[in-house]
This record gives sequence, structure tokens and C-alpha cells, in this order.
Amino acid sequence: MTDPAASLLLINPHSRRGRRQRAEALAHLTRLGLRVVLPDSHGEFDPDCLIRRYADQVDRVIIGGGDGSLNQAAAALLETGLPLGILPLGTANDLARTLGLPLALSQACQVIAQGRVTAVDLGQVNHRYFFNVASLGLSVRVTAHLRPDSKRRWGVFSYAIAALKAILRLRRMHATIRIGAEVRQVRTLQIAVGNGRFYGGGLAIAHDARIDDGRLDLYSLEVRRHRDLLWLLPGLLQGRLPPCFTARCGPDDTIEILTRRPHRISCDGEILSCTPACFRVLPGAIRVYVPGTRG
Repeated sequence: MTDPAASLLLINPHSRRGRRQRAEALAHLTRLGLRVVLPDSHGEFDPDCLIRRYADQVDRVIIGGGDGSLNQAAAALLETGLPLGILPLGTANDLARTLGLPLALSQACQVIAQGRVTAVDLGQVNHRYFFNVASLGLSVRVTAHLRPDSKRRWGVFSYAIAALKAILRLRRMHATIRIGAEVRQVRTLQIAVGNGRFYGGGLAIAHDARIDDGRLDLYSLEVRRHRDLLWLLPGLLQGRLPPCFTARCGPDDTIEILTRRPHRISCDGEILSCTPACFRVLPGAIRVYVPGTRG
């Protein structure tokens, strides 16, 4: 039987750096004194299934990949309570940015071996979870235009390329946004609901957002012309959009979004749900290794 103090290592072979750095990650973790369990590599990369299969044999889960790989593990991590170590091997690595994790593989391994564990929030839309952001409209079109070969070739710049293609074909959508007793009718290019700070390759959902603040941050891009996005770009980069575009909700509130026809919803870059949608935050739901000294 596997030692109960072992670490389950899951590396997405389809991530930007996963396949070529698997052996290097294993070497770093072993050198730092961690006992590593490598699951059967046959079949598709399925963190949810693998975490549940090995849950009673390990005391932590280490995932190497991008935000999509981490999203696939959210439900199993929530249900098993196992802490998460992150090796940022994807393209955007927005959750790693939010947590202040080093992007260098050797340093990320060191955080898992010697850092501290902290509790972070998890966002939920309908029956799906997200660490960074869940959105509809422009972001879904961007996701549709992103190609694995483009991400491998251009890295984070592939998001900008995909966004330009998506903007040219996008129309505003009618939506009703309800937060508590407040109801707002909008025509918008995008509605984004954020749990962490960063998404989309380094954009900020809100300049003061934290992944442990027990709240969700919403913005709606209610522009009349596509070119108006240019003057909003600095605000999107910094998370400082005008107040008329933004809203917040805490752990006792929900955000409801209704549309005239179903619109797909992207969660951490993966299209997983659709409207009508109900969003809420789960405070302190997941434990994650972050830089710092263990207490």
C-alpha cells in the first residue's frame, strides 16, 4: 500500500510545458523529500477521477498544468479536502498569478515542499466550479478561437489574437442581472464574474480582488461600439472599470443572470455551463500551498 504521507502528482501532458517537464518535476519533488505517487498514465487526463481514486492513499495533490487542468480538479478537491500544490505549466497560469506563486518549476516545487497551506475561495455557477472567473459573451468566443497549437506557439499572446478574431464577429446580448433585490437590464458584450484577481492571461477582474475575500466581483461590458473597448482596455488590464460596469456580492448573496436565449458560460477557460445561471462563492473551500513559512 502507498505511504499515506505521499503526494499524488498529476501532470497534464497536453499543457504547454507538461509533457517535457514531467521528469524534471518528479526529480525536483523527490529531491525535496516528497514521496510521489504517479498514477496509471493510460487513458485521458482526468484529475477528478484520479483524485477520487487515490484520495485515501495520499495527503496532498500536486497538479502540473494550466487553469483548465486545475478547474477539472476543483470538485474532487472540494469533496476530499486534500490540499493542492500547483506547478504552473500552462499558458496563462492565472491562478498561480493570483496566489503569487513562482512560475519557475524548481521554485514552484519548493513552495509545495516548504511553503504553507492557506484556504482560498471557490466560485460556483449552477453545478460547476471556478477558481478565477466564469463569463459569457466575448470570453466564450475567445475560447472558441483558441487552438492548442496557437497556445503552444504564441503562449499568452494567443489570447490577444483570439480576442481580436472574436471581437470582429461579436454582437451585444440582452441580459438581466439580479443581485439580491437589485435588478439590472443590460445590453452587453460580456459579463464576467470573478473569484480570484487574474484571468484571461493577466487581465484583472478587480484591482483589489483577492481569492480569500469571500466575495465575487462582476463586470459587464456595456459598450455601443466595438471600438469603445479600446478606451476600456487600461481598466480591463488593471481591474479598474468605471463603477457603472461593476458589482459585488458576498457569501450570503447570489448573482443571477438571465438571457433571452441560452448563452454558454466559460469557467477558467473551459465551456462548462450556460444561462440561466446562478453564481455564489464558497469561502475557504480549497486548501492551497502558497509561498511563506509554515506556522
